[in-house]
Amino acid sequence: MAANFASALGADVMKMVRKGVDMHGVRAHAQLPFRIVLAGDPAAVSRLRSLLLAGNEGERLAEAARCVETYSAGCVATRELKAVIYIGAVDQVGDAGSLELRALHAPIFAVGIGAMAARGPERAPTPGEVGNYGITELSEEGLRVHVFPQLVRAARGVEVALGRRLPILRDLVATKITQDAAKNAVKIAVASGLVDHVPILGIALGAVASAGDTVAITGLQIALMMQIEATYGRDPDFKRLWELLPIIGGGLGWRTLARELSGFMPVAGVPIKGAIAYAGTIVVGEGVSFLIAHGRPMSKEQASQLYARTKNDALQAGKNLFGRFRSRES
Repeated sequence: MAANFASALGADVMKMVRKGVDMHGVRAHAQLPFRIVLAGDPAAVSRLRSLLLAGNEGERLAEAARCVETYSAGCVATRELKAVIYIGAVDQVGDAGSLELRALHAPIFAVGIGAMAARGPERAPTPGEVGNYGITELSEEGLRVHVFPQLVRAARGVEVALGRRLPILRDLVATKITQDAAKNAVKIAVASGLVDHVPILGIALGAVASAGDTVAITGLQIALMMQIEATYGRDPDFKRLWELLPIIGGGLGWRTLARELSGFMPVAGVPIKGAIAYAGTIVVGEGVSFLIAHGRPMSKEQASQLYARTKNDALQAGKNLFGRFRSRES
């Protein structure tokens, strides 16, 4: 029976691969338009612009340059405008909250150079809001502490296009979309786990309830792999997807284990299932990023350690959340 199930599951996965798992959608996402406006000290603006555009050549440089513009009186608010970065010396960024910049209706990053230590708010500013950041010097290392990670978060909906055109942000984009996919995998796994514990739903859905989560999470992970490839400037295609399939293979085993745990344990097994789905998806995303960055796959030991660490962290977070929920119920 297990062999038949694995065979059927493999057929479902291959069907998704042949259909492309919305490959055209991934390509379209990578081409979405966006704008980032730079304002403040002219020398700092020029240096920041160079950092953001670094790594591009030829047509790609021209395409990326159109996405990063210097503020002028002619700048207008558009749906494509994702952030305004006002940069200068610490004592020069007070104008970041000017009415002209707020009128652009975009998150405003006020970045002060020469701070005693790197600092920034806990979250990215919302449209029209000013977020105050401090960096010790204008460098990639200084910007990667707070500014760049939150710039990626502010570009919600166009993350892949952001990474594709601005190479300096690619690893941060890959991490962000991997975490988003892992959270979605948890939702699928937990929903399926709850169905397994509701007899009426189990009878109604039958085999679909048993295998549907595995197929859905596998499809999500295939899409994630293509999104990461697009982020790193590659056009997703079937030939290269074959090179990545072994990464998915490890995930299939973890999801099967998750389903078995949930089936033989009480409702407490649902968090375990969710933790395994989360960890498996993190390994897939980081595994693809590692392969692109190093030209070789992550070793089995590296993948196993990453999986175990991520699963334990996710399981502990689930237990804490469940504990707080029970406390409120009491």
